Amino acid sequence: MDGTTGYDAVIVCTSNIGQEKYWQGRLEATLGQAAKEGALILAVHEDWGKDGAGNGLGTLYAYTKARAKAKELGVDLDEKLQGGWAVAIFHTAGKGTRLAPLPGSENNNKPGVKLVSTMTIGREKTELTILEAVIRQTNSYAPYRKGRCSVFWGDQIFVPSAGTPSSGAHHADILACLGEMPTAEQWAERGLEKYGLIAVAESGEATQVEKVSHATAMSLLSSFGPIKKVGPSLGSFSISAALLLAMLEEFAVELEGKAAKLDSDPHFWMPLTLSAESYGSIMTGKGVAEADSTAHYARMSAFKTKFLEANPGPGLFGCIDAGSSSYWWDYGMLKLYRKNNMLVTQDSKEAAALRTFLRITDKKAGSTIAADVDEESVVLGSDVRKGTVRCSVCASVIAGELDVKDCLLVNVTAKKIKAQNCVLYNITDDSDEGLEFPDGAVRADVIVPGQDKLVVKSHIDTDGGKVWKQKLEGNAMSFEEVYFMNADVDISEAQRLAKQAAKGVSTQLR
Repeated sequence: MDGTTGYDAVIVCTSNIGQEKYWQGRLEATLGQAAKEGALILAVHEDWGKDGAGNGLGTLYAYTKARAKAKELGVDLDEKLQGGWAVAIFHTAGKGTRLAPLPGSENNNKPGVKLVSTMTIGREKTELTILEAVIRQTNSYAPYRKGRCSVFWGDQIFVPSAGTPSSGAHHADILACLGEMPTAEQWAERGLEKYGLIAVAESGEATQVEKVSHATAMSLLSSFGPIKKVGPSLGSFSISAALLLAMLEEFAVELEGKAAKLDSDPHFWMPLTLSAESYGSIMTGKGVAEADSTAHYARMSAFKTKFLEANPGPGLFGCIDAGSSSYWWDYGMLKLYRKNNMLVTQDSKEAAALRTFLRITDKKAGSTIAADVDEESVVLGSDVRKGTVRCSVCASVIAGELDVKDCLLVNVTAKKIKAQNCVLYNITDDSDEGLEFPDGAVRADVIVPGQDKLVVKSHIDTDGGKVWKQKLEGNAMSFEEVYFMNADVDISEAQRLAKQAAKGVSTQLR
């Protein structure tokens, strides 16, 4: 990406007003490095009922809030979209429980979790965040989606092996990694029952089924016609301006009331493409009352008929194939965050692709290193005076002595560090004895203005979502309590204090 390709308007849906303010400023400051030069940045937050809007209504609501914000800036977003603008919505709302304790260390700013790459704000180097990486990657679709609104999730990056086919043949299309229709044995071998699946008919029309066996899928799809290709959905989709505006009208009552919850897959795409019988069967399996699923199916069928009569030409729902050999880097779980950051140390085509994407042309870029560092390790923007670094990734690490193996360190400053198989994140330690960690340890510090630094610990095999309410050994708070503590924190001020503390320790090392 050279800063010239990307979406004309970038809408970021965040969890609260603090994150909205942060991302509005951050993405404007990094124009040309994430969003393209000149893009209109519209950060908003989802102020919905306690259960959330779901990603279906959440998409529509994010657009309405962005439209209002654009109007204040003198931009008619509807008019621009209908006139050919490429618009993208990035969903980032959520607690990030599976990634804990890292989002807590970013004061609940889950999309602000750092990756092993750098960018520049003013004259300062800073770490690339997950959201900025997602925006950078998805920019490649923008030239092929004029007059459409694209929707992406803010914690996964994918590099399509099938190129970037144009959208437009259908009013809605969804990204999937397609392949030939598998046999029952191949279905089980690939674990396809664990995914939302997209099936494409010979006609080019597509449909979706959720997490079912091969036999169930074949039964549900029997009325759809011969299946040409099938594959796991990436979830990201795009819709025409006409379909977006029609859906805003259809769900105007829900958007006004801010209480209902509808997701795009079970409440939009499935009732619009499956038979009534197949849809009812799936929703019953999800615990939805038959009367409710029947009523919703009837509503969406009526919407479909009315919409296609008013907007003939393109099909309703299709698929954009990302390719069956696409690279897919998910950072939404701690285990995957570690795995996909450590990937840059490996000697493989995928590792080389990730290094290219992260712009790691030199594994020791921007670093002053007097330690013994092996060829596999990646040490970026760091200053390490002595020690040994083996098969590890260090980004923005300042250390007098570093003795690490198979570790991931991001934004760490300390006089001494000894660790193996660890994830160390946003740590500043001024003790002379330094830090020594048990095998597999995870530590992420939390800075809250006006309070003492909070040290939060975990383990590389711990799923934060499963222990969200538990106070793990060595912690003063549960992950949930950290989340509540961070509720109203000024993210920028917390970052300023963290940098100030790190600078104080690094000065002592000179």
